[in-house]
Amino acid sequence: MPQAADTPPVSNRENFSSAGLGAQIRDLRKAKRITLQSLAETIGRSVGYVSQLERGLSSVDIETLHAISDALGVGINWFFEEGEAAPSDERDIIVRRDKRRRLHFTGSGLDEELLSPNLSGPFEMIITTYPPGVASGVSAYSRPTDQAGLVLAGELILEHEQKSYELKAGDSFQFSGWDAHRSYNPGTIETKVLWVISPPTY
Repeated sequence: MPQAADTPPVSNRENFSSAGLGAQIRDLRKAKRITLQSLAETIGRSVGYVSQLERGLSSVDIETLHAISDALGVGINWFFEEGEAAPSDERDIIVRRDKRRRLHFTGSGLDEELLSPNLSGPFEMIITTYPPGVASGVSAYSRPTDQAGLVLAGELILEHEQKSYELKAGDSFQFSGWDAHRSYNPGTIETKVLWVISPPTY
């Protein structure tokens, strides 16, 4: 997954330490099926350090957090909530509209918003925004998931196993991610699609 282009302003603290940050790193790593060993080797740290970081027992400096972000394929802004933190009774249950984690893919132009509060559950919900003419990929691809979607706005061409389907707002679909697929916006206005993907892949 491409890295997000925008990096948010970071406070003057040299180190960050919280169970919430560690849990985000752990959930994202597992969703991407990256082992502790592999992540540790990629960022040049020990397995023990990464394990403690994920459990909120170690702090992380901004340089290492950048390395972790690169290894997991997200921008560093993925790990920072906008505005005030969610109330404790809402964490892992509710995601307010202004608290969604967002990614912008500079290569394709796609924008994605994660609607799920975490990646430790059996599925994830994402809203993908396709600018006019933008596709999910250059060619069809597959991934080990089950996928379903609802077109919220605009038009979508869904290519699935050598067939093409024209979808409009209100149309929905479901297929195995193992099947070769690709989607794109053929129109002149933005297309928005709500995806449900199991298991999570972010």
